[in-house]
Amino acid sequence: MLWTKQNTSTKTTKQLGDFTEELASNFLQKQGLTFVAKNVHCRQGELDLIMNDGNTFVFVEVKYRKSTQFGGAISAVSAAKQTKVKHCVTFYLQQQGLNEYNTPCRIDVVALQGNIEQPDITWIKNAF
Repeated sequence: MLWTKQNTSTKTTKQLGDFTEELASNFLQKQGLTFVAKNVHCRQGELDLIMNDGNTFVFVEVKYRKSTQFGGAISAVSAAKQTKVKHCVTFYLQQQGLNEYNTPCRIDVVALQGNIEQPDITWIKNAF
């Protein structure tokens, strides 16, 4: 998907989210992770991306902010959001028949900031 200034104003928040998740997924795959799923919904919320890093499940929260004016992308992952993601991870593992205590997993954050066409990407492993 090409994202240009000419069509930015016509994009929905959902389309922007899908695009940033695609950027994050491509970035992580270039780092050696394997794509598993995206936009996995549960009652408490959604898991943006699920990847594998070897035998470890990696649950990825993706955040994009155009500027740092209100704290930037990383600070947008609030304590409440972290709790929701943790509940979704537990739900996903149970749905897959996996024990959350015996299954290697971590939660990462991929923060994208700046120009949507070439954002600065910050990858925080085991963020919370």
